[in-house]
Amino acid sequence: MTGEPRRGGVSGRAFRLFWLGETTSLFGNGIAVVALPLVAVLTLHADTLVVGLLTSVAYLPWLLLGLPAGAWVDRLPRRPVMLACNAVSFVAFASVPAAAWAGVLTVPHLLLAAFAGGCANVFFTTAQRAYLPTLLSDEELLAGNARLQGSESTAEVTGPGLAGVLVQAFGAVAGLLANALSFVVSWLCLRAIRTAEPPPPAVARRRLRAEVGDGLRFLFRDPVLRTLALFSAVSNTALTGMSSIEVAFLVRTVGTGEAVVGAVLTLCGLGGILGVLISPRVSRRLGTARAALLCQVAAAPFTLLFPLTGPGAGLAFFVVGGVGAGAGVVAASILTDTFRQRYCPPELIGRISASAAVISFGAIAVGGLLGGALGSTAGVRETLWMMSGLQVLSTAILLCSPIRRMRDFPESPRAISADAAEKVMS
Repeated sequence: MTGEPRRGGVSGRAFRLFWLGETTSLFGNGIAVVALPLVAVLTLHADTLVVGLLTSVAYLPWLLLGLPAGAWVDRLPRRPVMLACNAVSFVAFASVPAAAWAGVLTVPHLLLAAFAGGCANVFFTTAQRAYLPTLLSDEELLAGNARLQGSESTAEVTGPGLAGVLVQAFGAVAGLLANALSFVVSWLCLRAIRTAEPPPPAVARRRLRAEVGDGLRFLFRDPVLRTLALFSAVSNTALTGMSSIEVAFLVRTVGTGEAVVGAVLTLCGLGGILGVLISPRVSRRLGTARAALLCQVAAAPFTLLFPLTGPGAGLAFFVVGGVGAGAGVVAASILTDTFRQRYCPPELIGRISASAAVISFGAIAVGGLLGGALGSTAGVRETLWMMSGLQVLSTAILLCSPIRRMRDFPESPRAISADAAEKVMS
C-alpha cells in the first residue's frame, strides 16, 4: 500500500487534516443555520411556513437519494466523492449572496440552494462515515468521533454568534458566503490527505435495488440498530419541528433582535460541548448502552422549557432547555455513532449508514415541514409545546427496547467474513 500509513491515530497528519476540514465546514454550517432563515425573514420577508420549508428541503434529499447513495458509496472510493460534494455545496451557497447583490434573489432560489446543498450532504455524510475507519482503528474511533462531535458542538456555540455579527455588519447573505467558503477549506484539506484508501471490496456487482436491500435487511433485522433508527426518526421529527421555527419564534414571538438571537443560540450550543466532555466519562462508568439511554432520557424533559420562553429574563428558559437537551443528545450520538462504525461489516457500512440516515434525516425533512405548517396554523408557541411533548414520548422507544437491559452495546469485528454477513442477512 502506498501513501501515508494510518498509524498515528487521532494525532496523525491524515486525521488532523480531515478534522481541520470538517471543523471549518461545521463552522460554516453553524453560521448558515442562523443565516439561512434570517435571509428568508429579513431579506425576503418570508412567512413561518417558508422558514420551516428551508429545513425540510435541505433534508428532503435523504428521502430521495439516501438509499441509492449508500450503495454507490460502497462501490466508489470515498474521498473523491467527498471532494465532489464540497464543490457542489460551494456553488449552491455562493449563488445566494451573488443573486442577492445582483438584486434577483427569490424564495425559490433560496429553497433550491438549500436543496442542492442537501443533495451534496447526502453523499458527503454517507462517504464520510465510511471513510473515517480508513484513518482510524476500531480503538481510536470513539476518540475520533468525540473530536468531530466536539468541533460540531463548538461550531454550534460560535456559529450563531458569528452569524449575528455578520448579519448586522454586512447583511443577512454574508453568512451564506462564509458558509460557501468553508467548503473550499474542507476541499483543500481532503485533497492534502495522503493516506491510501483501500479499494472497495471485490464483490460481485448486482442490481442497485438488491444492494440497497442488503443494507436495509441488516438494519431492520438487528434489534439494536432497528431501535436506534426508530428512535431517531421520532426524536428528529420533534427536535427539527422545534429548531426549524426557533429563529422565527425568537424574532417574531419573543421580540428579540438578530444579535440577541445569535447570543441565545450560542449559549444553547454550550450543551453540545458539555455532551462531548461527559460522553467518555459516563460510558466508562455506566457502559456505552446504558450511558446512551440515560443521556437521551435525561435530555428530553429539557425541551419542555422552550415554549416557556419570554422576553428579557424569560430567555433563560430557552438557554437552559438548549443546554440540557444538547448535552444529552450529543453525548448519546457519540456513543451510538461509534457503535455503528465498529459493529457494521465494512462491505455494508455505507449501505447500513445510509439506510439509518434515510430514516433519521428523512424525519428531519418531515419535522421541518411539520414545524413550519403547524407554526403557521396553530401558532409558533403552541407548536413548540407539541414538539417538546413528542420528544419526551419518544424516549419510550428506548425504554421498551433490548437496549434497556444492556450495559454495553454489542461489538463484533468489523472485518467479518462474507459467510457471516450472509447469515445475518438471510
